[in-house]
Amino acid sequence: MYNLLISAGAAVAVFLIVSLSAGFQQYWWAGALAALVVFLGSFLVISRIVTKKLEAIMEPAMKDIQAQRFEKGIRDLKSALRFGKWQIYVESQINSAIGMVYFVRRDFSTAFPYLEKGFFKNWVTMGMLAVTYMKRNKQDKMKETFDKALMGTPKESLLYALYAYCLNEIGETVKGCEVLAKGVSKLPGDENLKQNLELLREGKKMKMKGYGEMWLQFHLESLGTIQKQQMAAMGGRRRIIRK
Repeated sequence: MYNLLISAGAAVAVFLIVSLSAGFQQYWWAGALAALVVFLGSFLVISRIVTKKLEAIMEPAMKDIQAQRFEKGIRDLKSALRFGKWQIYVESQINSAIGMVYFVRRDFSTAFPYLEKGFFKNWVTMGMLAVTYMKRNKQDKMKETFDKALMGTPKESLLYALYAYCLNEIGETVKGCEVLAKGVSKLPGDENLKQNLELLREGKKMKMKGYGEMWLQFHLESLGTIQKQQMAAMGGRRRIIRK
């Protein structure tokens, strides 16, 4: 990353200048201290500059996406990828954002390469990637992705439930129970996890309704089920007004 290289280069230069000027054998520690200060200062300044430039692109892009101006929003997000070489994790976070937009819009094939290059601590997009692997019959990759997501985000209820749901879908119900049990141990007061653990142990289908819209974005429910849930959230069927 350019930030690290520039900061390290400045630190080395300062170390050599201070050490050689003061006497390397006696005062090398002064050079090392000065180099550390310069490295941290340079790194923080460059990080701040890059962050501000990213915010100037990302905030309007996300507003466009929320307003369903998807093409413009995605185009702006892609333009921000040029900062990926400057700051660690920037490129992966932008790829996660782009992949999520395509996935939510059900453009799964386009979303896939972006999700693959996404940020491992973004549990939502990691979940979307794992679901994609499941649908492509890549069960080992699915499990690997979920396990990596749980390492990065160990206290997210829906992530445990999603993992267990997918395991149950591929016929690994026992493993699904183990994942839910692990989730309960991490989140002992979570009723959704407890309920679904009992349902799986009884050989019944998991109930994901408690997770609301967050669950629906993974597109594992049929469109008919989604519509019923949305109608229920709006208070059932609309009343017919008779004149």
